[in-house]
Amino acid sequence: MRDALLSRDSQDLDVAIEGDAITAVQELAGVFGGRSVVLDSARGIARLLLSTSAGEIQADLNSAPLGIEADLAARDFTIDAMAVPLAEDITEPIDPHNGRADLERRMIRTVSPNSLPDDPVRMLRAVRLEAQLGFTIEDNAAEDIRSRAVLVSSVAPERVRDELLKTLAEQGATASMRRLDELGLLIQVIPELEEARGVTQPKEHYWEVLDHLLETPGKVERVLDEPSDEATRCVPRFDGMDVYFAAPIGDGAARSTVLKLAALLHDISKPATKQFEPSGRMRFFGHDTEGAEVSEQILRRLRFCGRTCSMVRSMVRYHLRPSQLSQKGELPTSRAMYRYYRDVGDVAVDTLYLNMADYLAARGPDIELDDWEEHCRMLGHVMAHCESGPDRADKPSWLIDGHDLIAEFLLEPGPIIGEVLETVREAQSAGEIGTKQEALDLAGARLGSGFSSA
Repeated sequence: MRDALLSRDSQDLDVAIEGDAITAVQELAGVFGGRSVVLDSARGIARLLLSTSAGEIQADLNSAPLGIEADLAARDFTIDAMAVPLAEDITEPIDPHNGRADLERRMIRTVSPNSLPDDPVRMLRAVRLEAQLGFTIEDNAAEDIRSRAVLVSSVAPERVRDELLKTLAEQGATASMRRLDELGLLIQVIPELEEARGVTQPKEHYWEVLDHLLETPGKVERVLDEPSDEATRCVPRFDGMDVYFAAPIGDGAARSTVLKLAALLHDISKPATKQFEPSGRMRFFGHDTEGAEVSEQILRRLRFCGRTCSMVRSMVRYHLRPSQLSQKGELPTSRAMYRYYRDVGDVAVDTLYLNMADYLAARGPDIELDDWEEHCRMLGHVMAHCESGPDRADKPSWLIDGHDLIAEFLLEPGPIIGEVLETVREAQSAGEIGTKQEALDLAGARLGSGFSSA
């Protein structure tokens, strides 16, 4: 009803019935060829998933034995507490809590004093709806959230994860993260962020650590969106970029959302690694490697899938690497770019954009456009010239493989084969060899020099 009255497209339906909703969903799935999922057996809530030419339709059915008025009274916000009878042709919704008036006021207001304690995840949902609809949480509801924020820690991790991802998926991620922080919710979801509050950084950084982390997801949006100003016109792009970042990764999130999640966590270990050199220079040695570990721990605690954990871990681990590929004013060598794509793997492209977002969030409004343009030019070179880059749909055709090494040098299978192959492929990527014989000669030289993992 909310989306219909706002003229918003929606493929999510919420249906209350007096009978057994779980049985009804299972029967409907059989009739229409869909899937049924039990969401809450105790409260009688189940989901029907139907695949159509227009996309997947999701219908949540819940049992309402006491009637629609009682069902609506148990809803979260007034704008979600409206209904129409399916069997009747009416124009006015059932609206006992004045949800339509709140729609016109663009206000998110709780249905009752029990709305939040009955289901604390609704506090996170309120912030997501602010971003999604462009509404504002009503003052009393906001104060109620602040006073009850600790209840979020009692919510099932999977539900917290889903709300966090849905919020990050909306535009205006920085404003949403700041709103979560203002309401006391963010540190309930990721307590480790509290350590970053008030932690200063070198003068090159415009914000202290926590503010920098909150700003970076918004800067991801800037570098991924269509160019809108002089700074974003410098951002390198590639064919199929929109499709690439819209691709689903896991936990129902797109690649762009996972990138924003990594942006929120990328400097999570700066407080723990902050130190001063004898000269007084402030450093954060190892915050990337330690941050990768901490980020994975956070995501596993929130029940993120393995792929999302792995991707975020790698992006946090290597978020500094693009800036280290070459000296200022120089372009990276083929060898350096090969090593970058080899080490960072599936998120090498994503990490380039995280690095750009990190750059913008570090400088803030003090950005020097000449330096920024040079940085973007260098990263564009990495994307355009690496054999594993985004513009290459195929893999490089390597000159030799492990079978060639075994046959030529009578080797036994083992780690040495991978090590020699890596040496050969790096040289091939750098343009130092171009034939199979040259590859075998290099392999023989490495083997002859006692090359080993030691």
